[in-house]
Amino acid sequence: MVQPMKAALYFENADGFGEWRILMSTEAYKNLRELRKSEKKIFKIIVGKIKQLSNGYFSDDNHKRLNGPDAGIPIYDAKMTKDLRLVYQIDCVPDQDGKVRLIKVYGIYTHAQLDNIWDALGSHLASKGREYRRRCIFRNRPVLSKDSVILLPASFPSAEPEPECSGSPLNLSNKDMDRVEYFQLSFVQSLIHGLIANQDVQHVFILKPQEQEIVECTTSCYVLGRSGTGKTTTMLFKILGIQRAWEMSAADMPKPRQIFVTKSRVLAKKVEEYFTKLLESLALAGYTLEELAKMKARSVQEGLVDPDDLPESQMNIPMRYSGLKDKHFPLFLTFDRLAKMIAADILDKKDSAGAFFNVDNADAHDCFVTYNVFANQYWPHFPQNLSKNLNPWLVFSEFMGIIKGSEHALTCPEGILDRPTYLLLPHRSNPNFANKRGILYDMFEFYTKMKRQRRHHDVADRTHAILKAFRSKKLPVQQIDYLYVDEAQDNLLIDALLLRQLCKNPDGLFWAGDTAQTISAGSSFRFDDLKAFLYRVEQQQNISVNSVGACLRQPAMFQLAINYRSHGGIVNCASSVIELITKFWPNTIDNLQPERGVVDGLKPVFLTGWDKDTVRYEQFLFGESGSHIEFGAQQCILVRDDAARQKLQDQVGEIALIMTLYESKGLEFNDVLLYNFFEDSAVDLSRWSIVLNGVDGQGYAPNFERDEARYAGVCSELKLLYVGITRARKNIWIVDRSDKSEPMRVFWTSRNQIDNCTPGTDVPHLAVSSTPEEWASFGHSLFLDKHYSQAIYCFKRANLRHEVKVCEAHQLREVARSSVDQKKAFNVAADSFTDCAATAPENQKLQYYRNSADCYVRAGDDLKAAKAYLNAQEFEQAAKRFRKAGRFNKTLHVLNDHGTDIPEETKAELWTVCRLYYCSRNTRAPLPLFPTFEEQLEFLEDYDLDYARASLLESHSRYYEAAELHLSENRPLEAVRAFIKDDSKDDSTSRAADTILEYFWRKCSFRTTAKSVADEPMQHFIALADELETSILTPATRDLMSMFQNILRGNHEPLRNLALNFYKQDNKPAALLCLDHIFSRTTDIRAFTVDEMQRFLQQFHAYARLLYLILTFPDPMEHRGIQRLFSIVRLSGDQFLIPDGTFLHNNLMEIRQGITWVSEHSSGYTASRRVVTQLLQQSIRTILKEKILEIDDMCCKSPVFSQCLQFLISGVCRRDNCPQEHVTVSKLDHQYYNNRVAIHIWQILILQFMYSAHPYIERRKSMRNWLKHLYEAINPPFFIQGSPAELDMNMMPLRPDSMKVVKLWIRESFYSLDPFHTQAEFLTALMRITSLSFAFDRNDAPVYIRQAKCTISGPLELFRKGDNRYMVQDLLSSYQGATRSSISSGILYLLHVLDNRVCVNLSVLCDCIEDVCGAFVIKYRMDPDYNRFPLHDTVLPCSWLLFPHKFTTEKETKLPLMDKLLDGIARVVEALRVEAGMDFLWLNHTRFTPILRNIFISRICRVLCLIAHNIRKPFIRVKIYSIILSLHKNNPPSNWRSANYRKLVDDVVRYMTPLPGRVPLSDAYLRALLAFDDNTGVGNLVHLVHRMMNQRTRVYTSIGRRLVYEKTMEIPHLLSSYAVIAQSTLRVEAPAFVPGVGHCKDRPEVMQRDEQEITEPQPQDFEGEEEGEEDVTANADTETRDASETLDEAVTLLAPDLDESLRTNGPSVEEEEAARKIQNAYRCYARHRSSRAVNAEIDAMFMTCLKETQSPEWLRGYYGFLFLGPLPHLLVCLERGIALTRAAKAKTKGLFNKESHEKLEELGKQRSELAALLRKGLRLRRQLEPSSPAHRDHGIDALKSGVLEVDEFMQGVPGNMKDMQFDFQMAYKGIVAKKVPLKKEKEKPALNVEDMNDC
Repeated sequence: MVQPMKAALYFENADGFGEWRILMSTEAYKNLRELRKSEKKIFKIIVGKIKQLSNGYFSDDNHKRLNGPDAGIPIYDAKMTKDLRLVYQIDCVPDQDGKVRLIKVYGIYTHAQLDNIWDALGSHLASKGREYRRRCIFRNRPVLSKDSVILLPASFPSAEPEPECSGSPLNLSNKDMDRVEYFQLSFVQSLIHGLIANQDVQHVFILKPQEQEIVECTTSCYVLGRSGTGKTTTMLFKILGIQRAWEMSAADMPKPRQIFVTKSRVLAKKVEEYFTKLLESLALAGYTLEELAKMKARSVQEGLVDPDDLPESQMNIPMRYSGLKDKHFPLFLTFDRLAKMIAADILDKKDSAGAFFNVDNADAHDCFVTYNVFANQYWPHFPQNLSKNLNPWLVFSEFMGIIKGSEHALTCPEGILDRPTYLLLPHRSNPNFANKRGILYDMFEFYTKMKRQRRHHDVADRTHAILKAFRSKKLPVQQIDYLYVDEAQDNLLIDALLLRQLCKNPDGLFWAGDTAQTISAGSSFRFDDLKAFLYRVEQQQNISVNSVGACLRQPAMFQLAINYRSHGGIVNCASSVIELITKFWPNTIDNLQPERGVVDGLKPVFLTGWDKDTVRYEQFLFGESGSHIEFGAQQCILVRDDAARQKLQDQVGEIALIMTLYESKGLEFNDVLLYNFFEDSAVDLSRWSIVLNGVDGQGYAPNFERDEARYAGVCSELKLLYVGITRARKNIWIVDRSDKSEPMRVFWTSRNQIDNCTPGTDVPHLAVSSTPEEWASFGHSLFLDKHYSQAIYCFKRANLRHEVKVCEAHQLREVARSSVDQKKAFNVAADSFTDCAATAPENQKLQYYRNSADCYVRAGDDLKAAKAYLNAQEFEQAAKRFRKAGRFNKTLHVLNDHGTDIPEETKAELWTVCRLYYCSRNTRAPLPLFPTFEEQLEFLEDYDLDYARASLLESHSRYYEAAELHLSENRPLEAVRAFIKDDSKDDSTSRAADTILEYFWRKCSFRTTAKSVADEPMQHFIALADELETSILTPATRDLMSMFQNILRGNHEPLRNLALNFYKQDNKPAALLCLDHIFSRTTDIRAFTVDEMQRFLQQFHAYARLLYLILTFPDPMEHRGIQRLFSIVRLSGDQFLIPDGTFLHNNLMEIRQGITWVSEHSSGYTASRRVVTQLLQQSIRTILKEKILEIDDMCCKSPVFSQCLQFLISGVCRRDNCPQEHVTVSKLDHQYYNNRVAIHIWQILILQFMYSAHPYIERRKSMRNWLKHLYEAINPPFFIQGSPAELDMNMMPLRPDSMKVVKLWIRESFYSLDPFHTQAEFLTALMRITSLSFAFDRNDAPVYIRQAKCTISGPLELFRKGDNRYMVQDLLSSYQGATRSSISSGILYLLHVLDNRVCVNLSVLCDCIEDVCGAFVIKYRMDPDYNRFPLHDTVLPCSWLLFPHKFTTEKETKLPLMDKLLDGIARVVEALRVEAGMDFLWLNHTRFTPILRNIFISRICRVLCLIAHNIRKPFIRVKIYSIILSLHKNNPPSNWRSANYRKLVDDVVRYMTPLPGRVPLSDAYLRALLAFDDNTGVGNLVHLVHRMMNQRTRVYTSIGRRLVYEKTMEIPHLLSSYAVIAQSTLRVEAPAFVPGVGHCKDRPEVMQRDEQEITEPQPQDFEGEEEGEEDVTANADTETRDASETLDEAVTLLAPDLDESLRTNGPSVEEEEAARKIQNAYRCYARHRSSRAVNAEIDAMFMTCLKETQSPEWLRGYYGFLFLGPLPHLLVCLERGIALTRAAKAKTKGLFNKESHEKLEELGKQRSELAALLRKGLRLRRQLEPSSPAHRDHGIDALKSGVLEVDEFMQGVPGNMKDMQFDFQMAYKGIVAKKVPLKKEKEKPALNVEDMNDC
């Protein structure tokens, strides 16, 4: 492409011109243009004269030498009119083939303008060499052409360049320099046509040979040159040449993509304009004269519009790099714009790297840290100890260029040099801050921290982000062919890498620049560094061939040394500064050949020596007369910083453009005044003196090598000085009165590069005037370069008020961007733009309104922004801003009025959000939102606007649908109202009732009082419940409605009957709720009668049982009834909600502090299944304990549990507040006796619930106490109160279960009885529980009694002297009755107690005496020697005959022992009579009174009479009679009011003392006894009559019962006593676990828990009417238990009725081994089953599937395995996803009204997506649920498709589905994944043994 470019840039002469090529200076071209406008006739003459010369017509008129013969190269003039002359030269310049001669036109002048410059010019040109002079003077021979003699141009071969001859310099004035132009225009057809059409275009000119070489270079290149040396020109002509070559190419080749990149926006715009004008000028060559005549002159001046403010629609290039098309090339743009375009393609706006590049965001500018932002917003916040005496420009450059933008930074983490690397950088190549690196890095860290906090990004961040994206993603759509980077030093080094990666052509790179000056902070590299860096990049990327396959070539290096902008005086001065930098800091700047100007000019003027005491130099500014003279537009005063500018302005006023050096970068002026540069420098004089090393003979210059770091600051100062000097084209004045300027002044003076101006010398005048047009033009340029304050000054000088206002508005916007209060500042700027728009032309008005709108956006005033956008006709933005401001009515109007001007996507979004706004708030819109009802309904459904949809349905009388919708969205009140209104469905009333009940359950859950829920909604529900037509409801529903109505109205009494009804209906949650409201109030039961107490305890037992049932569930969260009772709401997965105000929530609030296992929720707390279960069980245990303890306390204080004997016998009790019941004898009957026993059983059962719920609670004392009460109830102290014979088991509560609990209590009492701890009561307690144990648990009692420690050892008083026998063994043997000596053991035990006066309860002692005596009598009367028929004609109390063991074992009856016992009894009787010697005896509840002693004497006498009647041994009778006779003879003490035993003893004496001559009656004792009983109380005597003797035996009518028997073993059964029933029903089927006999004293107490079935309800007992089979299965499982639970905890949960205290002791080895196996198995089970929280759900789902497969229609096969195996896992995953989706949807439900309107789009999108996702999930549920008809077809492919759809559904579910992946993978692998058959193992080859013999 480059080779054809040579031809493309060669242009022939214009039509009608000859062989002499004509070159014109811009001065001449300017003259022609002016004459074309004003003097068309003269214009034609001039063109004609030029045409003559081109054709070789030379004459005396047109070829007259203007300079003298000795002036070197001849200069000629051609006469055109009398006064006008055309000045030209015959020159020799190179062309494509060699050097040719041509005519170079300098200009058109009058006689007065022809001065002596031409002699000087000819002499200066002669310095090019003798050969050059010869060729310019040489003439070909004249030739004849059309009757005229002409001279043709000669051509010469190329020759080696000659060394220039020394000659006088060309010193020209400013005026003369304007005549000598450096660029020459070729007088071609396009130039003539441009003049004719009067078009402002640019024309191609002739390049210098070196410039031509650069343009024609076929490789990549680096072009270095100082400012004004033509670098940009060579780039432009190369771009033009390639473009022209492509246009002229006949081949069908793609258009070359060329990009020109620079940092300066002004430069990019100027280059683009210049290129456009070049193309336009070339295009003019093809126009006809008629077409040219029609063309009008185009206005050059444009409106004041910042190109960055233009919308995309008005910009020439797209916003994204990928949007570039061929039409956009060649492309001229800034690096910033290019970076934004790339970023828009490859960076995500959501991440931090791409956020800055969001061009649609008005705040994006504020996120980017430019130098201005750094200086204004960051620098003031640096610590003073760090930033003091530092230049923010240099600091920012160090941050960007070295720490973040260097090549080393690319190899460091995050693209930042670390501190050690930065501190070790070499001082020579990085002199800035060489001795302050540590401080700089501290500042950098401070800057980084501040930037991160503000979420800002800088230029280095941007480049690193793009490079990172390049590494991870593909490059933008298409790479470019040619890349031109001008002023490359203004970019970071890392920017070069970014740019390099855009170009696919390794030979298409053009880098140009000058590292001696920069216009942006951060430049810190040389071109040598750039070359080396890019070379390494090429090597790393292994780019060895280019796009056409040629070998990679090294880039060429060019240097341009001729400065076309400034003359030699300025260039030489600036070059000397470069020499100093190169001398001392060669590694900081590129070493170039010396720069030179085309012509010499005035040397810079250095004004020095003035101070406050001498004449001031204001005359320099104002002139000699002191009149005010202002500077012109091309003149500028440069100062160091803003402070210096303000100081100067205060001194001289606004007389000129005053700019800082930073602001002047990139600008050019004719004249520059550099003001106080040295005085304001931070470098002191001693360091400035280093430059004196460049002055020959200066011996006092400091030694640089001694301390290089000290002078590092001078390097940056010299670069800045170079920038200031090179801003001037013609004149530079340096004004400084500081001593710090002296070293540089001396340096320049020594080189004769300045003119010194001191006081007393002539002071030159700088100020010149400019026209308003010039001021306006320069102001426009400054405006485009964003120098608004300087532009304001220019426009004020041009008297353009509107332009001033526009610049002020832009200035206000710039100030706002770095302001502290940005909103206020942007608001001011917006108002200013609005004012500008009001007076602006139409073509600018819209843009100013747009700027105003953008500022209002930044100010946060969306409403004003919307109005401004509307004025700007930006209808899309107006609608968006109205929407953002919440003015949806305005938004609708914009959409309605200007919908065609708004993109469809935006319009649809805005319509949607408006509809969301009005529909979500049920507000009437100003305009119709929907065209049809169906479309509105569909929209409301899509966005799940359920309330609006329900309202819409109700408005169309579709109440049932509306009600169901309300119900699905948890609006029960609205749903009930809609159901009641509906008359289209038969079940509307029942649905309304169900809804009301569900609400009542939720609000009136367990332990919720009516007062706490008495809010307005509840009142509405109560009223609606009253409105229901209850007659059509089911009885169960009516009862539930009645329950809640009574609860809410505080009527508790009806709840008792309702609770009973619910029990019958098996609705235990409702029953518990009723009972809880009854028992939550404290009832004082202490005054209850026995019957009242029994009814109360019976109901309370039901209440406690229901509470305890909840504890029996392994997973109560799977029980619907429990969830509803406690208002627990299941959320997604394993999470549950504990709503506000509920029982559990209130409990949790009390212990909430410090708890981390629950989470806050808008409706309460959320927790896992395990946590909620624990909380529920803990709370229920607490209630159970509190209520039972409360009842137990009142029972303990209630008199009905103990009868007052004193009152019973005498009818009077003198004790105050007697703790015992006062009952009359008349009430004592069979019913009363059993009721008393029953209330004890009820209380024991109730207490057992508490002990099972709290297995480690202290219970022993309570157990012994209630067993004592039970014993006393069963065995009253006096016979008239009843006896065990009266016990009717049919009247006992929960007959077998209650007896099992009693049995367990007895066992535990044995194990807990400590003979040493309770020594005073030990014997009594032992006798009681021993009696109870053999009565209730005779079969197992001997086993566990032997293991009780109380039976092994005890106090010494219980050991018999002599043989040291432990008398407790005799007691146990006596009660067991299993040995021959048991009766004797009993007698011996009694004798030991009586003889040793062991402390004992008298009533229990009497019971024991009766038991032993009864056994003795029975066994004695069974002796065949005594009677032919055993036991015939025996009269005994029924209670003595109850137990079969008394009739079985052969036992010895030793009469001598009985005799001794009678002696002991006699002593007791006497002690009671005389009230002496009875200190070892005591009674329950009372002390001994005369009446009580009377009672017990009567009881003992009654026993003696029974013995005497049934054992007729004389000595026995004599002994008994003596006891009775003694009582008869000895009167009781005088304080006894009556002694009822007197009647008995008196009758005995009377019957035993016959009349003279008669023997005593044989039945005397019986007669006396019967007379004594007199049928009072409960009679218990039985007359035993053998069947064979029945007819011959006397009948005693006074005996209540006559029992006829045949065998003695029949007697207990014939009596039908409770003992028979107990022994037959209480036997546990499985044998009891019997521990060893030994019992270690230190062994810890262990309680039996081996009978789980005892009285404890099973979990399924709590099932309500709604429980299904799967619920039972789920509840029976323990999967939800955490795997970390111990086995004991798990057992406690699985069997809460068995606690530690009931375990047996001493397991065998086999049993221990079995226990270990069970434990290990359970732990494995727990780890497997409890690792996830969804197993209960899976099991429940499995049971549902299993139920389906049990249908007769189900076909067996492979599908069944999938149905029962993987499918439940899949369904649980689906259910979890649906639950999570519902939860997410519910979370956004109320946000439409709660959240601000700004979130409507987001919420609407969420709602729409969630609604669609939920519909999909529900569809999949219907498709895959176990009862779906799809499963009947057994379609495996359909099932696989369903699995994939579920997978897709789960991907969209919000929330965490990770815990479900295991189950889903099980389903996926089981159903979808292909089954890979196991590879058959190859058979191993047989071992070859045939050749073994060959070895």
